[in-house]
Amino acid sequence: MHFELTLPAALANAASTWPGKPAIVEQSSVITFGELNTRARQMAKAFIGNGLESGDRFAIWAPNSSIWQIAALAGQLAGCVLVPLNTRYKSSEANDILTRSGCKAIFYADSFLGNDYRAMLGDSNIPHIIDINRTEDWVKKSVSEQTLQERIKTITPDSIADVLYTSGTTGAPKGVMCNHGQNLRVFDTWSEGVTLTSADQYLIVNPYFHSFGYKAGWLAALIRGATVHPVPVFDLDEVLNLIQSEAISFLPGAPTIFQSILAHPNRDQYDLSSLRCAVTGAASIPVQLVRDMKSVLGFDEVYTAYGLTESTGVVSLCKSGDDFETIATTSGQPMDGVEVQTTGPDGKPTAPGQPGEIWVRGFNVMQGYLDDPEATNETITPEGWLKTGDIGEFTDSGYLRITDRIKDMYICGGFNCYPAEIENVLLNHDAILDVSVVGIPDERLGEVGHAYIIPKPGGEQAEDELITWARDNLANFKVPRRITFLKELPRNASGKVQKFLLKDK
Repeated sequence: MHFELTLPAALANAASTWPGKPAIVEQSSVITFGELNTRARQMAKAFIGNGLESGDRFAIWAPNSSIWQIAALAGQLAGCVLVPLNTRYKSSEANDILTRSGCKAIFYADSFLGNDYRAMLGDSNIPHIIDINRTEDWVKKSVSEQTLQERIKTITPDSIADVLYTSGTTGAPKGVMCNHGQNLRVFDTWSEGVTLTSADQYLIVNPYFHSFGYKAGWLAALIRGATVHPVPVFDLDEVLNLIQSEAISFLPGAPTIFQSILAHPNRDQYDLSSLRCAVTGAASIPVQLVRDMKSVLGFDEVYTAYGLTESTGVVSLCKSGDDFETIATTSGQPMDGVEVQTTGPDGKPTAPGQPGEIWVRGFNVMQGYLDDPEATNETITPEGWLKTGDIGEFTDSGYLRITDRIKDMYICGGFNCYPAEIENVLLNHDAILDVSVVGIPDERLGEVGHAYIIPKPGGEQAEDELITWARDNLANFKVPRRITFLKELPRNASGKVQKFLLKDK
């Protein structure tokens, strides 16, 4: 890239390189790159005018939209740090993150999926609570162009750009800090690898609160000059209509999205000939799915990748020309400039074909967990290796294959689910004495949760009643789909639940 590795420089570059080109198309609304820059700068002045300082954190709790992107860029232009909130969070989950991150402002959607986010925030002590679709009063408090420019000058590639929360095995979500420079370098590398260009029409079905929708989504498009089409809710007929009407060429997403399109009874009634490139991952992928994505849906390129929030979203990526088997059964080769090794219990690399914990070192490794040096030191070695907690092995040709997860994490519909977090919530139920959650295969969602519950004496409840209670207290993707009642959980000598025995059931 020929500009400084900061979000303000990336936005300015897009506005000068493609000033009249559509940056965002949303229903009948079109925002050019030039207009995106103007609107983001206008709102950035309001961040400063409302008293937010460099390094202050601000949250966005809303579905994919143009105003989500504008608000995010505005805060980052003002030197502030973005904290995206999962739109499926319940009140307690969102307020926990807002409190621990110390957000000074939150932009919320007035209603989404039947949720009243303002009511869910309760009596929050956040200084600025703004309806993201009604920012008129917020932007009245503005500053001069010169004041904004002075603030922008303080931003460097090392400045923290965002804190994305990812749950850990302890059950408490941790805030992953990434800076401007690594965000831009990672997704410049990624977008080049997946052949994203300014000619692409990019349909973003992945949520903006996730690095797949934010960083591999609108940020990658900003770097490359591609036009994005944000989708707030995945509705299959609407997605097929958009592919046809907008000549969508670029469509990343979880495998379930492509399986749904392939299974649609009226698929042949839509013109999908514009589809050029797909990027998927986040779950095991059948070889037949990759074959069908190319032969039936007509994609020229299908890429799979592996990454985690702590690696700025990307570790490895398949290459153009890889065969169906390689695309489906591996996660490609390490990204240029990034070291990856599979590591044995002795801390030494394992040989090809021998499994080990995946360690990553390079410019993509997070800056640490927010306000949690202990967890940071547990995860990043003194030599700079990020211990991912995932088990993998290298093929003889240098491709990475993910074989297991140390952390017991499973992936439901593209969302990471951490059993310890779910178990902690379920244990709040009066009828539950003990519980262990494992991921089990599911044809549609990849994996779903199966809860093994020891009920309290006299506290037996029906399976459907407990699942209904869980839906009221957990984001939908975390809710166990099946429950088995046991008299005891299998434990080893140290008292740890032997989850592999539960999976064998």
